[in-house]
Amino acid sequence: MKKIYYAYDEFREDLKILTQKINQTFDTLIPISRGGLSMGQMLGEYYDIREVYAINTIGYNDREKLDEVRVFHIPDLKEAKQVLIVDDIVDSGDTLVEVLKVLTTKYPKVTFFTASIFYKPTATIEPTWWVKEAKGWIEFFWSEDLKETN
Repeated sequence: MKKIYYAYDEFREDLKILTQKINQTFDTLIPISRGGLSMGQMLGEYYDIREVYAINTIGYNDREKLDEVRVFHIPDLKEAKQVLIVDDIVDSGDTLVEVLKVLTTKYPKVTFFTASIFYKPTATIEPTWWVKEAKGWIEFFWSEDLKETN
């Protein structure tokens, strides 16, 4: 599979594009840890939202897809009305489907929206908003830039 390095400058520009696409208000942001954390922090600042709560999932071991997605550290959303869930990429869609299943079961009166930078059309779910079609394995700057190079 083709590897594509995704730099911070491109991420920043794509996040600006994403904010232009989002045409809905929300009172809470939930980035999916770890890939959605940078998005969640920056969007929280952009929208001036302090209710930013990470949710954790494990669906991959390095590049190996696991048989199931585990969802944990579910935030308290009793006061939320409209929530935006963000992640860096919707690849198979399994993570987003599982997060939505867990959250809508626990909080049936909350409206959930989803956003990502990358989306693969073969995924089982399409985010409400997305910026780019993923055409390879994305090597995100937050995963690569602190590694030593030889």
